[in-house]
Amino acid sequence: MNEYKLEEIVEATENFDQSRVIGKGSHGFVYRGILKDGKFVAIKKQSPGLQKLQDNTKLKNEACILSSLPHNPYLISLLGTSHDSFKNKLLVMEHMPKGTLYEALHLADDDDERTLDWPHRLKTAIQIAKAVQFLHEENPPVVHRDIKSANILFDQNHDAKLADFGLAIRMDGEDSLSRPAAGTIGYLDPCYTVPSKLSTKVDVFSYGVLLFEIISGRKAIDVSRKPAAIVEWASTLIEKRRFLDICDERIELPHYMESSIKKLIFIASHCVSLIENLRPSMAEIVVQLGKSAIDERPVVRFPLWTSFLCGFALQRWQRKLGSKTDSTEINNKGNSNGVNISKGALLVREIFAEIT
Repeated sequence: MNEYKLEEIVEATENFDQSRVIGKGSHGFVYRGILKDGKFVAIKKQSPGLQKLQDNTKLKNEACILSSLPHNPYLISLLGTSHDSFKNKLLVMEHMPKGTLYEALHLADDDDERTLDWPHRLKTAIQIAKAVQFLHEENPPVVHRDIKSANILFDQNHDAKLADFGLAIRMDGEDSLSRPAAGTIGYLDPCYTVPSKLSTKVDVFSYGVLLFEIISGRKAIDVSRKPAAIVEWASTLIEKRRFLDICDERIELPHYMESSIKKLIFIASHCVSLIENLRPSMAEIVVQLGKSAIDERPVVRFPLWTSFLCGFALQRWQRKLGSKTDSTEINNKGNSNGVNISKGALLVREIFAEIT
């Protein structure tokens, strides 16, 4: 792991100027920095209170967990560390320029590029599920303990990555089961009340809450609504079989995606079960989400006039091959004289080129 000089970090952030702040959390602040080579990075620094206490617990834990993991495209990358003049740890992370999932769901307006359409929401759900599956399949497993929309970041290509490993635990012995239960209210598994109750199912519950949030555009806890908790609200609608009433009404749900979104709601409801053994594993969730992604592909319907063009293309194809094969036979078998039917598609392109 790289160890950056403090002078380089100070220069990259303009001495931690407030205009460079791109995120805030319980640990402190995240600054956008530009290294000497022109590379954009995100730099985590403790809050003033933790600096005075020289409490490096969360940042040390995050560095320890991330540095122990192999690269994964759905996890934030740790580029290196540094230390301030008081020996407090600084983390140098990859920069994620498109903001957080929380911002996209709750702060973006209709014209904001961060606004997520339904296909992007499904893609985000799949990418984060794969991230958590990767953690759980480590040996020993890693439990994130703080899966929430504010900890999901988007890169330049609008792909999602799971971030903030300050509370993460590698389940490798008694020490891992001695840490107090922790998490964020609204996402925290109600069954996780004592250290001994730590398991991968803790993350599964949080992921279920996240799914409801992605689908509804509603916050995990919103005191301005009744009920305030998203799980209680969604569960009531599910009991009444009003599945589509859970969907974010700010954006229209395409008809071809209704089945996929209902499957996501079904998955989310199982994730937040109060009976831990009934919650699926993240591997099972990824499989089910993959099926939903296949289901959401729209059926393409062509105008009637394309049938005429295809017939014309097949006739030209036959003349070029010198074949007398009946076009009906070609349509049925999809192949004649060992030549792939895709050549007919190429001829259709030629016809469009001639017409236009």
